[in-house]
Amino acid sequence: MSHDPHPLDDPAADPFAVAADAAADIARLTGVERHDIALTLGSGWGRAAELIGETVATVPATEVAGFSAPALAGHVGSLRSILTPSGRRVLVIGARTHYYEGHGVRRVVHSVRTAAATGATIMVLTNGAGGIRETWAPGQPVLISDHINLTADSPLEGATFIDLTDLYSSRLRAIAREVDPTLDEGVYTQFRGPHYETPAEVQMAKAIGGHIVGMSTALEAIAARQAGMEILGFSLITNLAAGIQKTPLSHEEVLEAGRTAEPVISDLLARVIGRL
Repeated sequence: MSHDPHPLDDPAADPFAVAADAAADIARLTGVERHDIALTLGSGWGRAAELIGETVATVPATEVAGFSAPALAGHVGSLRSILTPSGRRVLVIGARTHYYEGHGVRRVVHSVRTAAATGATIMVLTNGAGGIRETWAPGQPVLISDHINLTADSPLEGATFIDLTDLYSSRLRAIAREVDPTLDEGVYTQFRGPHYETPAEVQMAKAIGGHIVGMSTALEAIAARQAGMEILGFSLITNLAAGIQKTPLSHEEVLEAGRTAEPVISDLLARVIGRL
């Protein structure tokens, strides 16, 4: 895969130093010295940024150290600084690098490490994903209670041992359920992608305790925990997973479910962030 030289592609590079450089770029370009909360917007969640508060600045992600242009339609390549009505500073990341792009885990988690370097102590991760529970319907938001990482990879390097108990904060999930008591929750299973899972793989995920299948979030959550952040995860169920749903899966279906659900889930997310 050909791409321009990237600071995180050098094995000798310090990914935390690159994140610190990126945080300095964000402070300079937005005029905001520190952020309190970071939010990564996945498929279907984009409109939430409009509802959280006043946009102070929007920065093309490519102007910030270590960020790449998104490879996927439906993802916005920008970073946005938002001031909430309660005075909190939210960094909205619309430039997710997916594991399946083949750039390596350092680049996948760079946005999370950058968010931590800006001062954010809460990381909100959102995604569009497939649901295994037949009671769930496309367009339904669910809380992530835990994850299963099937990428066979980790953002941690060397002898770095991080406890992942309560990785997805029970405190933050309780706040989300105060905002919407109907919220269900489940275990997110990250596959490598970019192909959708086979029906047999979905049954495997179910057998080992998974309820949601997708291609992001787990590696980011591990990096956020390493950085000392508190993590809240949301999945938008864009479709029932292969073999649960009887029709073929398509990326267009994912985008359509996101467009339909966007007003509702964006309002939910904005109200939750207002309470953090």
